[in-house]
Amino acid sequence: MKLKIPKCFSRKNTDNTRRRLLGGLLAGGGLALASSSGAKAADPASEDKDDAGNEALRFPGDPVDHRLVYQFNKADETYHHAVLFSVGAMLRQYGDNIHLVVVGIGPGIHILAKKPERPVNKETRERVSSLLQYGVEFHACGNTMKALGWTEKNMLDGVKIVEVGASDLMELQEQGYAYISW
Repeated sequence: MKLKIPKCFSRKNTDNTRRRLLGGLLAGGGLALASSSGAKAADPASEDKDDAGNEALRFPGDPVDHRLVYQFNKADETYHHAVLFSVGAMLRQYGDNIHLVVVGIGPGIHILAKKPERPVNKETRERVSSLLQYGVEFHACGNTMKALGWTEKNMLDGVKIVEVGASDLMELQEQGYAYISW
């Protein structure tokens, strides 16, 4: 499933848009929440969870409970789809209660380039752009970029450049990020 996001949801507008959406949901859903609160009170275990079993409503800026970093180091199209599908699935599963980072190193860095030097299909490029809009961080390995003769201007807007991709993976794990590699 391809994630699509309206242009009005730019990175600058994400927090304001989420706040407006949250305010609308709270205002429009107030009656539904009030009417269902009696049923939930009968089961104390469900007090802090919604009907789907997810954590209670979160506000922008609240710390997340889940942190996950993916290593993205191959140029294979099937690999691209698998990793990006997993990133999207985690985002759908945990919503605003997860912080996701994808570290592009070696041949995998080409998905983060404005003009990749290896084949990257249109769907992969669209998924990366969409995931960036949803707050997924993409980090590009500075060492790989140097080897390719690339600078920040060669990378997609919103991509963070780190000095060494491998050390970024290590440091994120030290900060409590779970590590996923294919």
